Amino acid sequence: MAELPEAEHIDTEAILKGCLAGETDLICVLGPTASGKTKYAVRLARDINRMLSDGSIPCPGDRKAGAEIISADSRQVYRGMDIGTGKDLSEYGEIPVHLTDIVQAGEKYDIFRYQHDFEKVYQDIKERGGIPILCGGSGLYIEAVTRGYSLPDVPADRQLRERLDKEDTGTLINMLASLKPLHNTTDYDTRKRLIRALEIAIYEQSHPAASTHFLPKSTYYIGTLVSREERNRRIDSRLDARLEEGMVEEVKALLETVSPEDLIYYGLEYKFVTLYLTGQMSYVQMKEKLAIAIHQFAKRQMTWFRGMERKGIRIHWTQV
Repeated sequence: MAELPEAEHIDTEAILKGCLAGETDLICVLGPTASGKTKYAVRLARDINRMLSDGSIPCPGDRKAGAEIISADSRQVYRGMDIGTGKDLSEYGEIPVHLTDIVQAGEKYDIFRYQHDFEKVYQDIKERGGIPILCGGSGLYIEAVTRGYSLPDVPADRQLRERLDKEDTGTLINMLASLKPLHNTTDYDTRKRLIRALEIAIYEQSHPAASTHFLPKSTYYIGTLVSREERNRRIDSRLDARLEEGMVEEVKALLETVSPEDLIYYGLEYKFVTLYLTGQMSYVQMKEKLAIAIHQFAKRQMTWFRGMERKGIRIHWTQV
């Protein structure tokens, strides 16, 4: 089992001073599911706002906005997908949160759209004198907006899709692996995702990415740290709570307007509950398989974040 990174003391005052001096242009709170990152980001935002309002940290007179949170969650963008994604909007209280509930469930939303939506929100917060805090567990989304790359808007290639669809899944995965590193299984957990990932990878071979003009250039990364045992305990407890809150009923309501195939595409809660509601597994099987899948997903998230560190990104891990 891989060792956890060492926890640090996070000096909020020093981070705020860095933001006010222009040394830091984005704070990013990241971590695997059930690591407490949202609670931490909200607490951080409140601490920043308190220091700005009580005058304990001198700041420019034109600073009119405080800390605001930008979500980096690939599924919380969807309206109606609340319990399954753990949206918990009430948790933010008075702290503004952006990039949740911005598209209809069933609509296809990708990293290209996210990067552009983020850029608009980020620029707006900065122009109002605010301090943006990016918070989430979608490593690909986080890197897309903090590493300064421009992602190509890859058009659909019907002929290519038809050719790829004739190949077996194993062949397609090998093709994808030859074109890009496979950091986790989200690129190929359904054939639709796999073919789209190949379509993008093939397009990028002849259309290299360039730098963007208005994305953060100096991000301060904070990672929320929790042991594997505690994380899995929280995942199991949270799954019980979400089922009691009506997660099955939420998915049942979504199935009235969204196809089972599209809900399965979203993975995890929506995949397994849909399989249960369509009679492909029992309730007990659904709950057991879903818990295992979320444990594995959290492990892959940590693998992604440690991979970011290997690429030179400094993450300040803190125990929460």
